[in-house]
Amino acid sequence: MKFAYTKPSDPAAEPLFRELEFEYTTRYGRNVELSGYPNEEFEEADGGAFLLLYDGDEPVAGGAFRRYDEHTAELKRIWTHSDHRRRGLGRLVVAELEREAARHGYRRIFLTTGPRQPEARGLYLRAGYRPLFDVDTDPETLGGPLPFEKEL
Repeated sequence: MKFAYTKPSDPAAEPLFRELEFEYTTRYGRNVELSGYPNEEFEEADGGAFLLLYDGDEPVAGGAFRRYDEHTAELKRIWTHSDHRRRGLGRLVVAELEREAARHGYRRIFLTTGPRQPEARGLYLRAGYRPLFDVDTDPETLGGPLPFEKEL
């Protein structure tokens, strides 16, 4: 396994975006998540980063962060290829993005996930993120994305 920092326009990222599009559309109907942020926000020059995790020559997981504010990075587009899930790869990606965000000088991570993504919710809770919502409430009744934060 190896990490590679690249750009969202890298052709190797196509499986990431194809599966994310499928996941979001299947769970929520209409998808605006992938088109909601310009790719430039995930590039180093704008305070962001985009990475892929490779198993040999195959990208199997990935993710990104963008500048949320002066001290905070926002995780986005965390993904594990459907053929490689349940192996802890998402946690590896999140940990690497946290390290990279710290190298960029960020002191906090913020993120949101959808109420119909219990796998993501579990990942962030296990990774030490503090939920900014009542975890005992049905996520579908909260009226929007589920926010989390973590101090670096």
